[in-house]
Amino acid sequence: MTTPPRRTVLAAAVAAAVGSSASFSAPAAAADGGGGAAARHRPRPRPTASTIGNAAWTTAADWRAGHGDGTAVVTGDRPGVTIGTPVGTVSYTDPHTGTTASWEYATWLSPVREAATPASELIASWNADTPAGTWVRIELFGVYTDGSHTPWYTMGVWASGDGDIRRTSVDDQSDGKSTIWTDTFSIDDTDAGPRLATYQLRLTLHRAPGAGASPTVWRLGAMTSDVPARFEVPATEPGQAAGVEIDVPPYSQNVHIGRYPEYDNGGEAWCSPTSSQMIIESWGRAPTPEQLEWVDPAYDDPQVCHAARYTFDYQYDGCGNWPFNAAYAATYPGLQSVVTRIASLTDAERLVAAGIPLITSQSFYEAELDGAGYGTAGHLMTVVGFTEDGDVIANDPASDSNAEVRRVYPRRQFENIWLRTRRYNESGGVSSGTGGVCYLYFPTDLTHRQRAALAAVGIR
Repeated sequence: MTTPPRRTVLAAAVAAAVGSSASFSAPAAAADGGGGAAARHRPRPRPTASTIGNAAWTTAADWRAGHGDGTAVVTGDRPGVTIGTPVGTVSYTDPHTGTTASWEYATWLSPVREAATPASELIASWNADTPAGTWVRIELFGVYTDGSHTPWYTMGVWASGDGDIRRTSVDDQSDGKSTIWTDTFSIDDTDAGPRLATYQLRLTLHRAPGAGASPTVWRLGAMTSDVPARFEVPATEPGQAAGVEIDVPPYSQNVHIGRYPEYDNGGEAWCSPTSSQMIIESWGRAPTPEQLEWVDPAYDDPQVCHAARYTFDYQYDGCGNWPFNAAYAATYPGLQSVVTRIASLTDAERLVAAGIPLITSQSFYEAELDGAGYGTAGHLMTVVGFTEDGDVIANDPASDSNAEVRRVYPRRQFENIWLRTRRYNESGGVSSGTGGVCYLYFPTDLTHRQRAALAAVGIR
């Protein structure tokens, strides 16, 4: 399997950190879209109770509670923060084009938030509108449990388009206690090092000097967690979603093999945007014909190509950046999104029963998931329902055709490969798992049941 260099480096780091005598080896025929902790995250050796916390700023009151410098609060049906009177200009050299330009800017700083428990990881996500000539930077500042603090870490440089700047993560961010792995803040030594106690997020909103348009951020948030190191998770019994299946269009990533090498060449690298597009369309949203004009008319399912282009992270060199996928989904009218963790398959059932499908991230070798027919160091798929017996109905993009996308996976196997944080790979070495990472896309106009289901997993 061919993967971008960063994934290879991180895989080696994981193997070294867990002290395995066998080096990490990605299983053959893996469907790697950047979705697996084996390729992205450090192991978590300290066996503590799992605690997941979510924070979000979404209302006018939320935005006013932060500190704005040059920003203005937008009210109405979808409150947010935008540029009011810029505080100055800043020069930005795009590392992927070499272009240097000046931008007007304004900043918004969140109130200090305490992690639900001292945290080993944080993933930020955001929903924004960035018209042509605008973009945003999202940053994190944290205080450790020993009283020291992080530098300002960049969690993303983002625009919905790619005509002004190239959306990008930032590598080589570390202070010796924590590191940013593409889209995830991670404590380096979860056995002896301090953890994250509190944090703040900062937005810097940019626009071309004199431009009439400004970016607007509608939602900003973060998930903190200290998921225990575990090879197995407790089994759950079928619950309220038994026999429920949400109507989600099936799209295969494999029909796109070889398409658009500049966006990581389709196929196994496109599991994340393919999954995103399935769920976006399940909510009745899709790109317009005008938006798809750039796609080769000979290609079927051009909307999947579109999703790959507009989730692509130019530093990661792939489409698997979790918050970039969520931010892409929120560019569609009336949709919002978060990246979070789910503690149990029961919580996933609660969401599905309310009509909210999930995009889940997992890694496994072929024998661990009956019916998959492949192994993966990291893969995204969608959970769209449950059988009467409680098995998982998944739209799995790692299929050779759209007709083969719908799969039924054994409940016990699925919940373990998704929710565990450590696993044995086919080489006998120890790799890591995502611990329940998922994307949730849902409308701004929620039913009471949907709102309650989201609240039950900490999302508002």
